[in-house]
Amino acid sequence: MSDLVARTGRHQQRYEDGYRLVAGCIPFRYRESDEGSDVKSERIVEVLMISSPSGPGLLFPKGGWENDETVEDAAKREAIEEAGVRGDLIGFLGFYHFRSKTHQDEFSPEGLCRASMYALHVKEELDSWPEQNIRSRNWLPIADALEKCRYPWMRSALLEGFSKWHEEKMSREENLPVQD
Repeated sequence: MSDLVARTGRHQQRYEDGYRLVAGCIPFRYRESDEGSDVKSERIVEVLMISSPSGPGLLFPKGGWENDETVEDAAKREAIEEAGVRGDLIGFLGFYHFRSKTHQDEFSPEGLCRASMYALHVKEELDSWPEQNIRSRNWLPIADALEKCRYPWMRSALLEGFSKWHEEKMSREENLPVQD
């Protein structure tokens, strides 16, 4: 069991203009392609998605941004709590708006949410983490992640945010290490 404990409750939750403020990330890593030894090896980017007990499809880690942390700290915390990974936030991907059917309250009666999403280069996968009993980790190539993603706004974050950011990063040849 994990020594880490997931935060719960809404007493520290941030709101702005009727939106619940959410922080999240698209965890990623590089691996070498499994091509034959005669072919030059190629780096493949994989993203980490998690299952959810509330329904089908896969998600990226995200959750409420609380008053006692920065938005970056909240994104990293959610990656640890929900996916059991640590790493470096190396790119802001944008703001994504969505409506939550389960998180409507007095400050956001319509369940409006605004997510700040980041690219998180994974450095460590934890053996245990707070939500390991209700979530599983799934490393996927971007094309597979797009197909399995539950929410349209997360597909947009992956396609319009992460993929564009990653393409620009690679064109500047900012190479990051390959995972073992």
